[in-house]
Amino acid sequence: MTTRSAASPAPPSQHDRPPSPHLAALGVACWLGIGAFAAAAQDVESAKPFDIPLIDLASETQRQVVIDREAGQYLGHPTTLLLEDGRTMLCVYPKGHGRGAIVYKRSEDGGRTWSDRLPTPESWSTSKETPTLHRVVDAEGCRRIILFSGLYPARMAVSEDEGGAWTELSPVGDWGGIVVMSSVVETRPGPGHYLALFHDDGRFIRAGSQRQKPTVMTLYQVRSTDGGLTWSEPETIFASSDIHLCEPGVLRSPDGKRLAVLLRENARRKNSHVIFSDDEGRTWSAPRELPDELTGDRHTACTAPDGRLFVSFRDRSPAGRTSPTEGDWVAWVGSFDDIVAGRPGQYRARLMDNHKGSDCAYPGVELLPDGTIVTTTYGHWTEGDPPYIVSVRLRLSELDERVARRE
Repeated sequence: MTTRSAASPAPPSQHDRPPSPHLAALGVACWLGIGAFAAAAQDVESAKPFDIPLIDLASETQRQVVIDREAGQYLGHPTTLLLEDGRTMLCVYPKGHGRGAIVYKRSEDGGRTWSDRLPTPESWSTSKETPTLHRVVDAEGCRRIILFSGLYPARMAVSEDEGGAWTELSPVGDWGGIVVMSSVVETRPGPGHYLALFHDDGRFIRAGSQRQKPTVMTLYQVRSTDGGLTWSEPETIFASSDIHLCEPGVLRSPDGKRLAVLLRENARRKNSHVIFSDDEGRTWSAPRELPDELTGDRHTACTAPDGRLFVSFRDRSPAGRTSPTEGDWVAWVGSFDDIVAGRPGQYRARLMDNHKGSDCAYPGVELLPDGTIVTTTYGHWTEGDPPYIVSVRLRLSELDERVARRE
């Protein structure tokens, strides 16, 4: 493991944090949607409170678009990609929990309506893991979309016509992993240079590999210098049996100089964590815990026009604790500086109410040209039914008004 402690300023303790400057400016108490308040009040009051307001959007069906639903069929773990025209959006997801035939749909109007299921290459039916979509561009300006499917071996499909036609899934190398690739980010010197991150618990990194006892969770990174067509051998960022850091979600600072990676803690012993790099991922800081308000699974983010971050994730707490929205699909709004300083952020929102444990919310997040955020995921949105794919549409200005409204 390589570390650079200077990249990660020491945060205040969880019990002695300075208030978020956003929260100080707002000076408001927690606000819940009226329709959901009565039913949620007892749970919220008995659960561990946050230091920032909570907005409940779960009952606001006018924000929701059902992308796909099939009676008796589990549909899960979607990834989305917004093309540069600001309207065309792609979505892929498995018929099953994290594995199964990949379903492919397309929207031409920013996610308001969706196509029927589109034809896919034959090998897509053999996917063993959550598929992920990423935009890449090579040094000559050739634009591609790549789709990854993980476990061993990690495989990739490529489209060079904006998702119209695709190659079959082919091995990337003699290695594999879980949620390949959780994140892909363009790096300097670019163009065509990319850093991708994923994790493994020992079972899939090589053919015949096995999980150790106790389990060691390892974060890996790989690089491409040819616009995503080929990838390097995996390099270990961090490995531990004490905390199980996984599902890396990469953010870049507003000035472009620092990378931050938000991490699920799957042993449920600690909060979610964050690591930082000031040299395009050549070295990383030691992991440190995030505030309660950002603790959960599979963080996916976008930067709003005003520079704030919108982070969508599954709400999960360490063992022995709970949150008012435990197991639901939630979002956090704050700044990159909030993450660096360990502040709680500006506010949280419950996007939808999941009706079965915590089986939901591997989200896609896209920012439309008009500032609308379209975030998409799976979940048990109807009690007793299998999961299906839904998106929620919002603008931060709408949520700001809700938070500012005093009871």
